[in-house]
Amino acid sequence: MPEDRLLVKKYSNRRLYDTEKSAYVTLDDICQAIKQGRQVEVVDAKTREDVTAFILTQIVLEEARKKNILLPVPLLHLVIQHGESVLAEFFDKYLHQTIRSYLMFKTTLDEQFRKWLDMGVDLTSLAQKTMVGLSPLKSVFDAFGDKSKPGEEKKKE
Repeated sequence: MPEDRLLVKKYSNRRLYDTEKSAYVTLDDICQAIKQGRQVEVVDAKTREDVTAFILTQIVLEEARKKNILLPVPLLHLVIQHGESVLAEFFDKYLHQTIRSYLMFKTTLDEQFRKWLDMGVDLTSLAQKTMVGLSPLKSVFDAFGDKSKPGEEKKKE
């Protein structure tokens, strides 16, 4: 088993046993381990059946319960209506890759933004310089704008 993988045994009394710490743990403890980057494998202590998906689903549902939402109600209706095979196919083929791509993109953008900040780049002044001359309709808007100079009163018609 790789070093970053945590083996947890699930007992029939619903208790979870961390084989690394030799101690019982909670779903929250497992959640924290995963948030720290650990991979978790949960096996039934008696049958040796892999119950990881079941335990991880419990964690997701518990987190959703705390926030009172996981998925939109119409989506949940579709999942129930069309069965578990549609959901499994969706998660296997699309959602997993979409989330991975999003996280890679977000990390790349965060790193780039951090580099700009480290370089001391003033993004506000750069944006203002970039915007100069980008508005071909500026003269049209100026024609309709207020021509009075600051401090002057507008003419009454």
